[in-house]
Amino acid sequence: MIKTIRFWFNNARPQALPQSMMPAVTTLFLAFGWCDCFTWREALIAIIAVFGAMAGHLGINLFDDYFDFKVKNTFYRENMTHQGMRARIKKCDYLTSGQTTLRSLLIAACVFSAIALIGGLIIFLRRGEVILYLAMAAAILGIFYSGPPLRLSYRGLGELLIGLMFGPMLMTGVYYAACGTFNPSVLFISVPIGLLVANVVYIHSIMDYEPDKQVGKMTFAVLLGNKKLMLITLFFILFISYGMIVGGVVTGYLSGYYLSVFITLPAAISLYRLVFQFVHNPMRTFSPRFWMGPLGNWEGIKSVGLDWFMIRWLLARNLLTFFCLIIIVVTLLLKFI
Repeated sequence: MIKTIRFWFNNARPQALPQSMMPAVTTLFLAFGWCDCFTWREALIAIIAVFGAMAGHLGINLFDDYFDFKVKNTFYRENMTHQGMRARIKKCDYLTSGQTTLRSLLIAACVFSAIALIGGLIIFLRRGEVILYLAMAAAILGIFYSGPPLRLSYRGLGELLIGLMFGPMLMTGVYYAACGTFNPSVLFISVPIGLLVANVVYIHSIMDYEPDKQVGKMTFAVLLGNKKLMLITLFFILFISYGMIVGGVVTGYLSGYYLSVFITLPAAISLYRLVFQFVHNPMRTFSPRFWMGPLGNWEGIKSVGLDWFMIRWLLARNLLTFFCLIIIVVTLLLKFI
């Protein structure tokens, strides 16, 4: 049983969990810092919401693999690589290698999703029908992200949907679970964080633009269809995030101390530069820098030829993480000072 759980957890792409975990944990600390009624009961409910969000994220990842494999079977990535095109070939390798079956994958996706829904049910018993509506909306959007009949990720809307789900929807839900109320100040933080989550997936789609275009997979990058327009969009996604924080401070919804997130601005600029270089010279290589944050087993990544992809994807993920951590630290300082 433990071996099976570990197998499916690893194949559900846990390396992407910061995209849901960091927004959820950040909201937990916002609730702690901003809610006068925050007690250990509220903390427990908020923690259940955090783990429910993470379980739901893993379930969505497995559903994405399931529907993606049924539609395109993912062998096309190997063909693209053999043609000299830069494409990742590790998508659904646990299926293409014969380690498991589509039926088992579907069951595993349903189990992770059921865990998330159980968490939602527990919160519903405490907070009422608002949480039920949010959980149902998240479940429907998660399934239709790549599932029929909507297949939103195949219509160029996947990145926007992820930003909405893991930003405003997730953070509003966790805050309501913890406090039993809405707070407009959360909007000025959840939108930037949602944009940075969407950015992780969007950069993913830029780097997979050529193979996705070849097989007709309509990501947001393919929908834009123009590399100059892709870079302009990336610019706005990255830097509107900082503009929203400024807007929250100017309007009085956020303390000026939250401008500390500008510490991460050099990383955002470097990320934009790396993607710009990829668009114009995809074969150019870069070496990691300490300020990029943890990049995993870099030598192992290089040995399988994925350094060109991972340096950009991991920097995007780390930018999101650093941004959230600064929000958390500022919230705690304001709570106790």
